[in-house]
Parts: sequence; structure tokens; C-alpha cells
Amino acid sequence: MNPLSHRPFVKMNGLGNEILVLDLRADPVEVPPAAARALARPSVLPFDQAMVLYPPRRADTAAFVRILNNDGSLSAACGNGTRCIAALEAERTGTPHVLFESEAGLLDCTVRPDGQVKVDMGAPRLGWRDIPLAHDVGDTASVLVPGFENLGPAVMVSMGNPHAIFFVPDADAMDVEGLGAALEHHPLFPERANISFASLTAPDRILLHVWERGAGRTRACGTAACATGVAAVRTGRTGRAVTVTLPGGPLEIEWRESDGHVLMTGPVEHEFAGTLTPAMLGEAA
Repeated sequence: MNPLSHRPFVKMNGLGNEILVLDLRADPVEVPPAAARALARPSVLPFDQAMVLYPPRRADTAAFVRILNNDGSLSAACGNGTRCIAALEAERTGTPHVLFESEAGLLDCTVRPDGQVKVDMGAPRLGWRDIPLAHDVGDTASVLVPGFENLGPAVMVSMGNPHAIFFVPDADAMDVEGLGAALEHHPLFPERANISFASLTAPDRILLHVWERGAGRTRACGTAACATGVAAVRTGRTGRAVTVTLPGGPLEIEWRESDGHVLMTGPVEHEFAGTLTPAMLGEAA
């Protein structure tokens, strides 16, 4: 029998970004890529990202978080998923402040009285090696991607995962699926990339559509919203505090000047809870 059988799960979303939460702290087991793909099937538990909680490695954290995309690949960061697990942990402990550890570093979360969750996503990484890119491109705030020069320069940012942001006249008019799928696997991105199309709708407001590596087009992507806020500041388009509106709704993003950290605030929604069954995991047995 699959060792994940009979484990509890919680299904949530952050602005429509579908999140599956598996709390394995009491009895940790690996979640292999095949299991993630089996659970993500449309007839089972379709999700964009799975947040898997493991026992903490540091005494001051609630858990070590491993993040899987719906294709079974790993992601170092997921802003909407982080808000979801912060809300669950705050509800469990009765305290509004939660600290997690992930491959991208520490995730400091606060659940506000109105239910909105603020996450300190840490400092962006802006060097070509840190994003990473395949080679030195000079200024990572203005990169013409070979074969896609007609899109104009992209801004490259890592929020623990690589992002390429294109500022365009009308993000709603972009072929997000076609361009996103092609650009995700471009040779410039050795670890693939999240592809965003952004338009300014006001001096402090941005409209955003995102193609997520390993997940496809999603209704919201927290790290992409953070990366886009950073990109807008780097290119002189906005100040450090912006509202980024995705198909699922708005996120408040601030690139804090005092320490260079990016703060993301937004809602979460509980959908349902249950227990994994052998049938759900059948293709991964």
C-alpha cells in the first residue's frame, strides 16, 4: 500500500491558486513525483501546488515546507501556499505569528484580525547566477530573450524561484498559454522559469497574468506578484508599495526599503478536508 494512504489532507486556495496541504510532521514520508501527479488529476484533487509539512529543522519554526508542482517537480517558493499553511497553523496554535523554513529560507507569516495573511518573502535575488540564467546578460532588469524580442525586454527576478516579467500594454490580450509554455523552457532558463505579463493600470496598480513552471496558467501566483512588484520598482514604473491584481484577485506587495525584503498580503480560503485513499494514489502505487 502507498505510504501516503489514509493521510489527512486540506484543500485550500489563495486567490484561486489551488493548494493541497499535507501535514506529515507526525510521521514523515516522501511524496514522490508520481504521487503528486496522481493526486493532481482532475478527477481526484486537482491542485497547482502541494505544500508538504515536515518536522522542523530549527527549534523556532513550525515546520520545514517542501513544495511540489502538479507535475511532480519541486518549487522552492509558493506565496499563496505559504499564506494557506500560515492560516492553518495559526488556527491550530491560536497564535497569529508563524515561522516556517523552506528551501528558499525562512518564511515569517502573520495572520491579521481581518483574516488576511502577510508573509515576509525575503529579499529578491537579482544576479544572473542567482536567478539563475544560463549566462551573463548584463542588466537583469532589461533582457531581450532570443526569439522573443518582439515582447520587449524582460525583467529577471528570483523569489526563491526564477521569474521573467514582461511589461506589456495590455496583459489581458497576451497569449499566456502559448508564450508561457514556450518561454518556460527557453535555453536562457536552466531551471525553467515562471513567465509573467504585466500592465500598469494606475501609478500603484498592476494587472498580472502568470504562467507557472510545472503548473501552467494559474489564477494567482504569489511569488510572481512579488517579483513583479520588484520589477516595477527596478524599472522606475512604480513606488515600493503596489496592488497586483491577478485573475483570482488582488495582492498587496511592498518591497521594503529598510531591509530589501518583499512583503505580500492577501486572503486564503478553506475548501474542504479529507483523507487520502489508495484509489486517489492508484497510479502512483
